[in-house]
Amino acid sequence: MHQIVSAPVDASRRWRVLAIVVAAQFMFGVDAFIVNVAIPTMAAELHATPAQIEAVIAIYLIAYATLVVTGGRLGDIYGTRNVFIAGVAGFSATSLWCGLAQSGPELIVARLAQGATAALMVPQVLATLHLLFSDATRARAFGIYGIVLGLAGVTGFTLGGVLVTLDLAGLGWRAVFFVNVPFGAVIIAAALRIMPTVPRRAGTRLDIPGAVVLFGGLLCLIGPLLFGHDVHWAAWVWLVMAAGVAIIAAFVRLERAVARRGGMPLIDLALLSDAAFMRGLVAVFFFFFANLSFYLIMTMFMQKGLQIPPLHAGLVFVPLALSFVLASRHSGVRAKHRGTLVLIEGCGLQIAGLAVLVATVEATVAPSALLLALVLMVFGYGQGLVMAPLSSAVLSNVRSSSAGAGSGMYGTTTQIGNAAGVAAIGAVFFAIETTISTSVALFAACALFALSIMISAAFLSSMRRASA
Repeated sequence: MHQIVSAPVDASRRWRVLAIVVAAQFMFGVDAFIVNVAIPTMAAELHATPAQIEAVIAIYLIAYATLVVTGGRLGDIYGTRNVFIAGVAGFSATSLWCGLAQSGPELIVARLAQGATAALMVPQVLATLHLLFSDATRARAFGIYGIVLGLAGVTGFTLGGVLVTLDLAGLGWRAVFFVNVPFGAVIIAAALRIMPTVPRRAGTRLDIPGAVVLFGGLLCLIGPLLFGHDVHWAAWVWLVMAAGVAIIAAFVRLERAVARRGGMPLIDLALLSDAAFMRGLVAVFFFFFANLSFYLIMTMFMQKGLQIPPLHAGLVFVPLALSFVLASRHSGVRAKHRGTLVLIEGCGLQIAGLAVLVATVEATVAPSALLLALVLMVFGYGQGLVMAPLSSAVLSNVRSSSAGAGSGMYGTTTQIGNAAGVAAIGAVFFAIETTISTSVALFAACALFALSIMISAAFLSSMRRASA
């Protein structure tokens, strides 16, 4: 990825390059949220079990998390433009496959492929921001990135509800995947014209064994959380998870062996000794543990527990997403002057928002969509304060030669956090929903969200001290 910097890119052109890569990030973000809104409808039509519902989201995240470091490395080896275009093309094609799926298992496999192609596309976005905007424009560039994340949420929630409700041409939920195809084609056409061509860097190799071992470890660690409830948490479930921990530990040893042989490890081992960076990654994990899982739980609670239609359920999140955008605009400037204190304040606001949500559901037998929309704005503003500057804070001290690897490790951590949150908190929610009630399940999930965010804030504070 760092080759872009070696080839001069004029000021106006780099903003056009930024527009292209954040458009891809927008598509990626819309896909995440649009699927959440459509999940209950998908489950009903495909007769999917709760485990399959979670797997549709989690397997995508596991594939992405496993291969996103590889995607970052491929950007370093083959050049950002080539890998980015390949990723967008693959993401569009696999989105089409998802829309054509005829069963729960087939949709899970298609989502696995979609996550793998997203792993080629997304690392190039953060690496581009990190390297093209290292001057005074950095805060503005990351501010735009944060706004795009929020707009993706607004669009995903709204468009998901609209497409499912309108049932265009009888496509129903399938349209939420088909929409990626024309959008991806436009991004590819713009990238071919504007993004600079970067030649392949000679003498480099890809650590394929490392990618395979990492995938196996994550699948063993997170997969059993998805299906543990279906098999009554048999002893073998815990044995498989323990094996996952052992495989991930072996992955680190494997990477060190690759480095000793003069190869190119999947991860930049030098980053493992960077105390501030590693503490930042732990904070990232726990922040995202309470991210996508929150939207899944709220969607299931509204559509199943409160019988709110998909369109109205999607619209509930729009004020949240708009407050996220507003916070993203504020956070860039504030983070420039106050550093990670802004992120810690954002974590506090999220916890306050969860408390208000629980109090509202407890005090109201059946809260309306409008009331929930207003309540969730507090959580959304706090989340926006954290998410936009979080990547910049964690990656700010990473050297240019490790930009692709650092961005890949950041992306891996976010999606491992998302996948683990969907699997673990989803398992708790569905178990309590089945045995007690949807409201109690929501309260338990909110307690886990708050705990995760508090841990994230603690590590952000620790990262701040380590980098001082």
